[in-house]
Amino acid sequence: MKILKLSSYCYPEQVASSHLSKDMNEAYEKSGIICEVYAPTPCRGIDEQTRKKYKKIKYEEINNGHIRIHRYSMFKEPKNPVLRAFRYTLCILRGFICGLFAKDIDIFSSSSTPPINGLVMYALKKVKKYKTVYSLQDIFPDSLVNAKMTKKGSVLWKIGRFVENITYKSADRIIVISEDFKRNIMEKGVSEDKIDVVYNWVNEQKVVNIDREDNKLFDKYNLERDKFYICYSGNIGLSQNMEMLTDVAKELEKNEDIRFVIIGEGAFKESLLSIIEEKQVKNITVLPFQDYEDISHVFSLGDAGLIISKKGIGSNSVPSKTWSIMSASRPVIASFDKGSEFDSIITENNCGICVEADDKEALIKAVLYMYENKDEIKKMGENGRRFILENLTKEIGTGKSISILRKVYSQK
Repeated sequence: MKILKLSSYCYPEQVASSHLSKDMNEAYEKSGIICEVYAPTPCRGIDEQTRKKYKKIKYEEINNGHIRIHRYSMFKEPKNPVLRAFRYTLCILRGFICGLFAKDIDIFSSSSTPPINGLVMYALKKVKKYKTVYSLQDIFPDSLVNAKMTKKGSVLWKIGRFVENITYKSADRIIVISEDFKRNIMEKGVSEDKIDVVYNWVNEQKVVNIDREDNKLFDKYNLERDKFYICYSGNIGLSQNMEMLTDVAKELEKNEDIRFVIIGEGAFKESLLSIIEEKQVKNITVLPFQDYEDISHVFSLGDAGLIISKKGIGSNSVPSKTWSIMSASRPVIASFDKGSEFDSIITENNCGICVEADDKEALIKAVLYMYENKDEIKKMGENGRRFILENLTKEIGTGKSISILRKVYSQK
């Protein structure tokens, strides 16, 4: 079996989903599947020296030749959202051309990053008659509405719904990352028969608890080991309520033991740094994304791992970094939509505390509760690790994904 992927980000780039790609590459190799990947010159989460190196590497094979990476030249990803969208469009057009000339492809595997990938899937299915599998990580345009970037019924929303409809109709199978996602697209007319739920897993052997004495990030960034840390690691974007987090941190400054660490990159990072400086928030430390090899150190850094999203995001978003928090035996503290599937998982399995999104006072109380009940939150962390081992391991997730591909291949 040979699969075609048109990727916005590819090894050695560091993005939130890097571990999923790495695990799937290993699964392809183990299953004897060849994956042809077309991607732009890497830029995210790497230094300039690495980017310069990979500008010269147009073709590379990894995983004993099962992953074949074809790189085309592309300018660096800009911070401006309009220019970023323009870059995405250029990548899509370039990828479409690559897809037209790819040889002996059995399945085109696409994803929702960016959402217009669905148009390429539609076109390649029409022209090349590829079987198609679509991985839905973000429901567009719903996510834009929830983030208050557009309104239902607007021109952008109508375009998004048009793209969404074409995408779902073009996919032979749709992989969604939660039951909430499944319900969402079924309400839009997608048949349940073509939907598979595969939660974004975590490599439970790679993401483990690191004792604070052995956590090298404390030495690397001069962090005091005797403080109580709330740690956020992931995308610093418009959907995350980072401004409210700065207000929470500011109000808790009087407790010198409580500190906040934010690790990541994203469209809102520069604004976040400006807000921290403007408000003179002294108990927040902002760090860049760390190498995947240090992922256990990242998610073990905090006494609790933070999930924070704006109200309304919950029905169209599952923060998969939660699984890494739990895999590292840390309790989850979440400001997220109550009543969501995410809320149910955290609450029913006693893996942490979830308060209503955008409720600053509730989040402050949750932080103080965790600070004052360290024995209890240790048990929450242990419960989270147990949940991962029983439900969301690498073997479970990759196994389901490979089974779906084999099922589609058998229907050729």
